[in-house]
Amino acid sequence: MKDSPVNALFKQLINLDKSKLQPLYIQASGQIINAIQRNYLSKGTMLPGTRVLSKLLNVHRNTTVAIYEELASQGWVEIIPNKGTFVIEPEQINAKIKATSQKLNEVFTYAKKTGFPFQESFHLASTIQFSKTKYSINDGKPDLRLHPVHQFSRWYSASMKRKTLINKWNRSDPFFNSLFQAQLCNYLNATRGFHISPNNIINTRSTEMSLYVVSQLLIKQNDIVLVGHLSNYASNMIFQQTGARIKTIPVDQNGLNIEYIKKHFVKHSIRCVYICAHRDYPTVVTLSATRRLELLQLAKEYGFAIIEDDYDYDFQFEGSAMLPMACSDANGMVIYLGKLGQSLFPSFQIGFVIAPENLISEAKNYLELIDKQGDLIQEQMLLELINEGEIYRLTKKSIVTYKKRRDVLCNLLTTYFIDNAQWEIPSGGLAIWLQFQPKISLLKLAKEAEKNDLFLPKTILYQNKNTCAIRFGFGHLDEHEIEFVIKKLKKAYDAVILK
Repeated sequence: MKDSPVNALFKQLINLDKSKLQPLYIQASGQIINAIQRNYLSKGTMLPGTRVLSKLLNVHRNTTVAIYEELASQGWVEIIPNKGTFVIEPEQINAKIKATSQKLNEVFTYAKKTGFPFQESFHLASTIQFSKTKYSINDGKPDLRLHPVHQFSRWYSASMKRKTLINKWNRSDPFFNSLFQAQLCNYLNATRGFHISPNNIINTRSTEMSLYVVSQLLIKQNDIVLVGHLSNYASNMIFQQTGARIKTIPVDQNGLNIEYIKKHFVKHSIRCVYICAHRDYPTVVTLSATRRLELLQLAKEYGFAIIEDDYDYDFQFEGSAMLPMACSDANGMVIYLGKLGQSLFPSFQIGFVIAPENLISEAKNYLELIDKQGDLIQEQMLLELINEGEIYRLTKKSIVTYKKRRDVLCNLLTTYFIDNAQWEIPSGGLAIWLQFQPKISLLKLAKEAEKNDLFLPKTILYQNKNTCAIRFGFGHLDEHEIEFVIKKLKKAYDAVILK
């Protein structure tokens, strides 16, 4: 038996690592299953006895007994007393081993390409870039280090023990208005000026997911979608994937140019207008009150929908935040996308859609297909945070921190870039629109910055004939890190100018 093909095969295929936490019998059984699935061990093949296998693998016989028992419990082998252990398929018990003629080095690999054609999408190509630099600038994401880890550990543990939560896990009706949605409505009515009921809202895992669901319901092939001249790349990818024709509209200091829409488009030719009215992406300018009213009136007259993406409403540093356009919508023309819990870990953040009841009803049907399970633990956590006022308190605390960071950044920009760039101090949000004057090559700036341990992803660089700017997100950097980043950015800028 020592010279049998099966024994030789086992020596080559099974590699046990005693330093791993995983038991040896689990490691071995998994590798034998892999060999059976790939037909290195044909159905009906007789496997070595437990004593022989223990010598082959240099393990105790009890371990080999456990290996075969594990394989038998999963239905991969049949143990026949006084005969042996066989790969299951009794009618082929004398089948020959076919694996010896195959490439053994392929047993631990997986196919790189499909054996069938499928539709590839250019629009969904990843925009993620990787860098080993210590510092980076993003487009305005919050600092997850501010998440209250210890408090959340207690809250999470308490939520998991709630009997009311456990009883919901086997719910049969996905359309019922949960207590969480009712509380979310109350919170948004109190903080954002809405007058909505649970029938006007669905919650999702992110604003991107919200926009995807809305786009699937709203947009058909070749429908015209209007966006700002410099727009959010992620939302554009979603629109393009639905087959939309994206048209750009100029943006000035008062936001989206509504007169441009009137001059260049006719009634019923536009499917929807995507807008970040509170803070335009990427320029952070606010759509003026006059233009908001004009856009609402035009939507009714032309018959298009308005998708209002309010991605950072909570981060208002000075004055009162302008209420969403959706609060003034009496004709059902606005679909509002928002976020809740941006000061928390991503797993506790949610996106939500507010719209007339008939659209929300259809959106729930669609959401049922792609996210039937939902996240009851997340909902229970946020429900309690809203009830106890913690979500409001955490938001206010984070605003104080981010305001200090904004002020530090603006002071440092004044020190290092007063003669080379222009910017406005934003009243809120976690990003600044930094325009370089005179214009430089931003790709060269990014390369020089990377040499100085600073990463500038392409998604924050905006350059064309009239624009040379970066969307400088500062929320994820503390005050000391902001100083390092500005110094490194200045060093990179000077290197580009000298060249």
